[in-house]
Amino acid sequence: MKKTLSFAFLCFCVAAASAEESHPFQASLTPEIALHSKTAEIRGLSLSLWGENPQQGVALGLVNGSTGDSAGFSWGLFNYADSYTGVSWGLVNYSGVSFVGWQGGFYLPLVNLSKGTFTGLQSAWIFNSAQEFHGLQVGLVNYAENLHGVQIGLANIARNNPWFKEFPDKLATGFPIVNWSF
Repeated sequence: MKKTLSFAFLCFCVAAASAEESHPFQASLTPEIALHSKTAEIRGLSLSLWGENPQQGVALGLVNGSTGDSAGFSWGLFNYADSYTGVSWGLVNYSGVSFVGWQGGFYLPLVNLSKGTFTGLQSAWIFNSAQEFHGLQVGLVNYAENLHGVQIGLANIARNNPWFKEFPDKLATGFPIVNWSF
């Protein structure tokens, strides 16, 4: 009897642990009202009003959140991620730790923000911003704390550019149209 109960308990633990591994589909109204918990990895398609999962696949929704190390294609009004590799298309795109790929959109991306390291392309109508940027920024206003690449826009600011060393104490001459730092 003890062996049977131990075996049943072991099977239950394995099933419970594997339940949070990965799923091919997610549908959610909010991160708490969804087919799978927000800690479950989605390897496939996510459809949501507001979703938030670690993902490897396609996320379509109004608000797409990706936690942990995620990859794929996110298309929504607002996309946010911890660490993301792929394409993030939305009116507002945000990454907290790192992003490799393209933040932009097919129609009118307004703002792209990266608080950590960004490698790739940021394209927005209004504003692109990154802490550590490697690549190309295209937008009305482009900002990078540490730029290793090219900025194209009406106002381009790279804090590691010698022209901006005394900013904000003294307003430095901006670089309209194009700016670069390698």
